[in-house]
Amino acid sequence: MSKRKHSSWDANSHKRARSEAAEEDDEEDSTLPSQPECGTASLKTSGEVGLIESIFLKNFMCHSMLGPFPFGDNVNFVIGNNGSGKSAILTALIVGLGGKATTTNRGSSLKGFVKEGESAADVSITLRNRGQDAYKPEAFGPSIIVELRLSSEGLRTYKLKSKTGQLVSTKKEELVSILDHFNIQVDNPVSILTQEMSKHFLHSKGEGDKYKFFMKATQLEQMKEDYTYIMKTKTVTLNKIAKHEECLEDLRRKYLEKEDKYKSLASLDEMHTKLQQLQHQMAWALVTEMEKEVQPMRERVNGEEKATIKYDQKVEEWKAKVVEAEQKYRQIHDQLESISERMQQLQPQCAVLKNQAQECSKTFKAAEASFHRIKTNLRDLEKDKEQLIKRIDELKHSISLSGAADAQERAQHIGSLQEELQSLGHQDATLSQQIEQFQRVVDRGREELGNIRQEEQDLLRATKSKHEALRSLEASRTDRIKRFGEQMPSLLAAVDDAYRQGQFRKKPVGPLGCCIRLKDPELGLAVESCLKGLMMAFCCDNYKDERILQGLMSRHYSQLKRPQIIVTEFSNSMYNISEKAVRHPEYPTVLQALEIENPVVANCLIDMRGIETVLLIKSGRDARRVMQQGQAPRNCREAFTAEGDQVYTNRYYSGDHKRAQFLSGDVEEEIRHLKLELESQAVHTQNLRQRVQAVEADMRRNNELLKRTYEDRKRAKDKFHKLKLELSDLQNMEEPQSEDLRPLEEELQEICGRISAARQEGDSARQQVTQLKKALEEAELNYRRQKDIISSVTEEADPIKEDLSKSDQEVEKSKHHRKHYEEKKKAHLSGIQRLKADLSAKETDLMAAVKKATVICPKMEVKRTAKSLDSEISRLKQKISSQQDQQGDRDLIIRQYQESLENYKNIALQVKHLKRFTGLLGKIMNDRHKVYTEMRMYLSVRCKYYFDSMLSQRGYTGKMTFDHKNEALAISVQPGEGDKAALNDMRSLSGGERSFSTVCFVLSLWAIAEAPFRCLDEFDVYMDMVNRRISLDMMMKIAASQRFRQFIFLTPQHMSSLPVSNLVRIHRLKDPDRTQTVLRFGQRTQEEEE
Repeated sequence: MSKRKHSSWDANSHKRARSEAAEEDDEEDSTLPSQPECGTASLKTSGEVGLIESIFLKNFMCHSMLGPFPFGDNVNFVIGNNGSGKSAILTALIVGLGGKATTTNRGSSLKGFVKEGESAADVSITLRNRGQDAYKPEAFGPSIIVELRLSSEGLRTYKLKSKTGQLVSTKKEELVSILDHFNIQVDNPVSILTQEMSKHFLHSKGEGDKYKFFMKATQLEQMKEDYTYIMKTKTVTLNKIAKHEECLEDLRRKYLEKEDKYKSLASLDEMHTKLQQLQHQMAWALVTEMEKEVQPMRERVNGEEKATIKYDQKVEEWKAKVVEAEQKYRQIHDQLESISERMQQLQPQCAVLKNQAQECSKTFKAAEASFHRIKTNLRDLEKDKEQLIKRIDELKHSISLSGAADAQERAQHIGSLQEELQSLGHQDATLSQQIEQFQRVVDRGREELGNIRQEEQDLLRATKSKHEALRSLEASRTDRIKRFGEQMPSLLAAVDDAYRQGQFRKKPVGPLGCCIRLKDPELGLAVESCLKGLMMAFCCDNYKDERILQGLMSRHYSQLKRPQIIVTEFSNSMYNISEKAVRHPEYPTVLQALEIENPVVANCLIDMRGIETVLLIKSGRDARRVMQQGQAPRNCREAFTAEGDQVYTNRYYSGDHKRAQFLSGDVEEEIRHLKLELESQAVHTQNLRQRVQAVEADMRRNNELLKRTYEDRKRAKDKFHKLKLELSDLQNMEEPQSEDLRPLEEELQEICGRISAARQEGDSARQQVTQLKKALEEAELNYRRQKDIISSVTEEADPIKEDLSKSDQEVEKSKHHRKHYEEKKKAHLSGIQRLKADLSAKETDLMAAVKKATVICPKMEVKRTAKSLDSEISRLKQKISSQQDQQGDRDLIIRQYQESLENYKNIALQVKHLKRFTGLLGKIMNDRHKVYTEMRMYLSVRCKYYFDSMLSQRGYTGKMTFDHKNEALAISVQPGEGDKAALNDMRSLSGGERSFSTVCFVLSLWAIAEAPFRCLDEFDVYMDMVNRRISLDMMMKIAASQRFRQFIFLTPQHMSSLPVSNLVRIHRLKDPDRTQTVLRFGQRTQEEEE
């Protein structure tokens, strides 16, 4: 509460002055001086703020729940037996309004207030906030709800809410501001007098404790502490002034020393004058020497300008060759485009012919199978015919030999055979259908197996390639060169050895991908898609070095494709591309996206790929917008996206790769990605192998079923023929006469008809197979012809592609030579420009030197050289310096003199201001201490007067003696009749008399101190019934005279004797019931009590 103590005196003193003035006006007309009737109007607004409207406790001390208690505006009694929660309410009020645990005298820590077994305790206090003195009424409204939560660990958190329950703040500083505004002091015993504080006061034997009680209640103690702090500050300031005065003497002494040195500087003037003359001569000597330097530079510039013609001739020659090579390149490119168009036209026809050939093949196979079935059927019919003829012959032979047999038995046997034959016929049809189904399943499985094996081979090749890339990446952890292939480190070592042996004129540079760095790692795939094979390429200065490098590559790349070798003259500076490069505000070129330290690499990539004219645009949509919607950027030929797609002004090509191979920044990430891909491919390979096993198992199972079905069909046919022969035998035996042969002969005739029909059907099927075979052969022939045409077109395109590549190289070579001579010309011209610039700079320096010399002095003839003048100037300066070393530097002496003078003046001014401040502070403190003494005396007199008046209500006499010097307060009380009784110390009184005297003392402090509410805990302790009634009447009269101030009394006594009044509210607490978790309370007014 230290912050509130320092900031609340002015407001409190103002309020106290108003109330005291009102009390003085009413002293003549009232029996009790503490009843300022005429001051009611002035206190009306103060009675509308700071009152306690209600309080609610949960899990506080030993109570699960108390409240809410809606307090009245004037007098409130909280009555109940011990343990019912009276002191808990007062303790919660102190703690809830920011008081310390020690202030309550109920514990040393806040966590002790949490009910045992609970995690937290809650206290909610509602303060009135009305009228003109309301605190932030727009935020809080007419009431301020202060909610406190105490955790079992001792943590305290506040929530300040408006009347509607809206959270306004959770800061302790806001609560302090509210308490300051309402003049609420929970640690002031006048505002809240706890039971322990009252007992301590009653049993206190020291007069110093009573004096401290008085000082604290009237806030004079806080004023005294403030004045003591100010006087300490004044003492510190006086000590500081004394130290400054000591420093001031030292500064004055130094200032006088510097002033003496300053006055002794006049002896160096002559040497300075001579030095000035030599400097004048030096200025014109420098002008003469510069004029001698300018003349040969002018002659050199004229000679270089005449040598420019030969460079112009070379540039024009190679420009013509570039035009010729580009025309040839366009012609070959047009031929290749026409071939590509033919290919695009032939591909759909080839696909159609392939589909037709496949359809013809399927139809031919179906017709051929049908033809074979007809042949098989015809062969079976012919066998049946032969057997039937043989049977007829046997029957005819047996007619004469056989006798009569049991016709009925044969008839039954014949019937059973006919039924079995019919069942076998159905079984044969079913088995034929199953054979066709199994055959189709086997064919599909064989085709699927071929596709899976082809996919597996492709996957194995891709896995092998990724394993090689993974090995290169893992090796590149320690050597970045290994990312460019396992052979690259050995090749570079061989190049180094050959260069050390003097085989190369200039050491080849490469691979180029190792000589560049990305500024943005996200553009790695785009740059690699642009440079392609140039990432592995090498640069040579001349063709001799190129042949040596080819020999080295042949040893290391005997079975592999060799890196490209580019021959270009090495240069120490990069080309000037300011006129040909692309300038885009958002997207960089390839050249801008790379960090290239070697100018040879940059020039080679500019020559071979034109990287200054290729934009890098991450998004494909943005690339289409920039290149194909509207006018493309100036000098821009193409663009690449972050996915490696190539974008021209009229076409778009997708990239072949998904990740950068050489320029990826994070090797570990690339290795992790490759391992994940290999794991995925391994899983895919395993799945394919499982599919192969599953398909092979299905094929084996289906072949087994097909074979088994063929065998079942063969057995069924054999059984069918046997049964049919047996049936014929029985039928023949049944009819021994010739007329009994008629059915067999009819059957024979029928079979012959069926054979004839089958032969006709076979002939038509044979013709159909022949026709379908011819159609199949014709479709396959057309397909092969179309493929041959495409192959011939492809073969026709291959030499054209080679010619196009050669022509492109020729164009690049011509451009390179043209650019070479253009660069030489530009270098020559830039050299001339540099010479001219140097000449101009020299002439400018000459003019500036002439102007500067003219400013120094008029033109003069100087016969001495600048060197001799410089040596003489140096000797003279050395002489001046030695002279200055003895006396000190002139500028330093002047500066030190000025600084010492300024420091002396500043410190003197500070001492003067501090003395004035301390004098003014002493005068103010004397005045304030005088006022403080008067106020202390005034409050003491008023307190004495009110104390005597209160005692007189009981017929007591008393005396209060203030010893402000020794900080002691002596109180003497004599219960008796006026002057007849002798005054005794309060310690000699009985318990009731001492309690009554204490009440009188507290009421007298109430009369001289301001607070919106006052709380007394067990004010009537140790009182007898008479003293209790008189004390209660006195407090009720004071409360009636101060209706806009709130009074809360806690007592275990029954208050049924109180007079009837709507200003009195009694809160009766029930005795604690150990079996229930919530303590209920009863609330009633005096009328309800009666």
